[in-house]
Formats: sequence, C-alpha cells, structure tokens
Amino acid sequence: MNEYQTPKDRRYTETLLNAARQESAAFMNLKHTAERKDGAIPAKYRELMSIAVALTTQCAYCIESHMQNAVREGATKEEIAETVFIAAALRAGGAVGNGLLAMRLFDEISAVAAPQP
Repeated sequence: MNEYQTPKDRRYTETLLNAARQESAAFMNLKHTAERKDGAIPAKYRELMSIAVALTTQCAYCIESHMQNAVREGATKEEIAETVFIAAALRAGGAVGNGLLAMRLFDEISAVAAPQP
C-alpha cells in the first residue's frame, strides 16, 4: 500500500453507509441539518463555518465538500482566506487555552508529588 487517503476511497461510501444504516442515517441527518438553506444563518456563512471546522479537524473530504458548497453559495476567495486564518487563530488559541489547563494541572500534581519535609 503506497497511499492511505485518496479520492478513490469515495467508492466505499455506500459500503460504509450500508454497513451501519442507523448510524449513517443519523449522521446524514446531522449533515443535512448543518447544510440546510432555510436556517437563520445564511447558507454561505454556514459553509464558511463548516470550512473553518473542517480545517481544524483536518478532514480533507469535508474541506473539499464545503468548498464546493461555499463557492456555489457565492463565497469569495478573500472570504475563504479569512476563514483559513480565523480557523488557524482559534486552533492556536485552543492550544493556549489548554496550556492554561496544563499550568493548573502542573501546580496540582506538583503539590501532591512534592517531597514532604
């Protein structure tokens, strides 16, 4: 095997969906809910949010799918670029937020593990 993830894997879509029908139906309903056009948030903005999430979860198929939807909904290259950097900033912010947790855990663990006089 010389490649792991490839667009050719899409040929397994029906196999996957049919192998877990109840779960795949629930997932597809959730997917359709996220992509609906009649929500309070316009479809283009739903797609930009979906791209940001796909970038942070690093799902290549999601990035491609939501890029197609976003372009169809009128997203511009500039909006996509801003979405990329907003996602990057928030992903970095997540590391800082988790860094705060790491600092607290360090203090808590150090207090317990510290040698007693």
